[in-house]
Order: sequence, then C-alpha cells, then structure tokens
Amino acid sequence: MAPILTSNPTLRITPELFTKEAFAPFGTAISCPLPRDLSSAPPLSALPPHDPAPAVANQSSALKYSPISPLLDHYPQCSSGQPSYARMSMFSCFPRKLRTSRGIGTRGETSVFDVRILERHPFTTQTFTPIDLSSQTRAGNAEEPFYLVIVAPTLNGQTATATTSSGETVTIRDPPDLNNVRAFVVRGGQAVTYGVGTWHAPMVVLGSRRVDFVVVQFVNGVDDEDVQEVAFGEGIVVDLGKSRTLGASKL
Repeated sequence: MAPILTSNPTLRITPELFTKEAFAPFGTAISCPLPRDLSSAPPLSALPPHDPAPAVANQSSALKYSPISPLLDHYPQCSSGQPSYARMSMFSCFPRKLRTSRGIGTRGETSVFDVRILERHPFTTQTFTPIDLSSQTRAGNAEEPFYLVIVAPTLNGQTATATTSSGETVTIRDPPDLNNVRAFVVRGGQAVTYGVGTWHAPMVVLGSRRVDFVVVQFVNGVDDEDVQEVAFGEGIVVDLGKSRTLGASKL
C-alpha cells in the first residue's frame, strides 16, 4: 500500500488536449503526422518538415519515422546495482467509475474523477500504446472510449512527509507537486511515453469498454527502484464536463 502524504491541496483540474508541445515537460506525445485518409506513400519532397524526417521503407510501401520517442534506461545509476532488462507487457484497463459533483458556477452537476494516487518509475521511461481503439470519437453507433493521462511535476531536491499503513512516518524524496497536477484527454491513434521519473496516475480509461495497452519499459525487479507510489486524500479531481467534446488532436 502506498504511503499517504500528510497534506494535499484542493484542486479541480480541467483536462487539456494531448499535444506534443503541452505534454513536453512530462514526456512524449506520440501520433502519426500523416493524414488518416492517405492511402499511398507520397514523394518525400511533398511532405511537410517533420522531426524525425521520414525515410522510405518496405520496398517503397512505407514511411519510417525513427526515433519517435525515447527508450531510456537509467538503472546503472540505481543504488542496488541490480541489472535491468527491457520488458513488454499488456495492460487491459477497464473503465473507471466517476462520481457526480456540483460544477463550478452555474453549470449544475458534472462528472469528476478523483485522483488519489500517483506513481513514478525513477530509472526508466514507460510507453503506453493502445490497441483496438479508433482515433475517431465514434465507431459505428458507439462512442469510442478515451483515456486520461494525469501527471504532476517533480519537486526535485525536496521532501514530503507521508504515513504508511502501519502508522510509520516516512520521507518521500523528490515528491510530486500536487498544486500543479495536469490532465490530458488522449484518444486512439495516440500513445504516451512518461519521461524518466515523471509522476503520473495509473491509467484511467473512460467509456463503455476496456482498452488494451502494450507497455514498454525497463525493470530490474527491485520494488522501490522499479516504481515509487504516493497516495493522498480527497481534494484533487479531474472535471470531465468538457472532456467528451475534445476531439483527437494533431501533434
């Protein structure tokens, strides 16, 4: 069980569009720069500039963009000296439950998600790529699920006090900045890489069905070096009042 921070702010967060620029302080927003309806590879000279620049591949039937996101292993810096290895996993994430809350001003009631825990991976990036999820807001007659990426800056060099389930007081080094938590609406056709040490919420899927993610990271099997967690009480909520009107963004 994650240690509980002894204090946390009251914060109501409005989700943002998931763009490369907006998410840059926390990691990498990944999506294809090509139009969805492009059915054949155009000449490279006809494409707008992009970093990384594409290269022709697969007997001229594909365009390759590489690298699109960092895959970083900082485990040589860990204190245990335990060697790391790359791991590819699948997370089948089922829809989260929301609660109804009084909206701000005269909006009446709105759905909110309570943020109660954050985690980070201090020595590795972590990339989530959804599968079986359309980039369109609707697929047939059904509304497509989406997911929330919830992150917080790290208070590097600072400490915070927390309490364990046994009542022991512990010190959290480089804790999350809970006054500046941010949330992003992410849809199919987009993937996310959390930067090394980025505080983030466990994956939050919203909609009528689960979303499966392929997850790539490094691990070494030492619990505190693979993941660190902090929990907190009520007060930090993501207001979903406008989230369903946020369409897929172009990076």
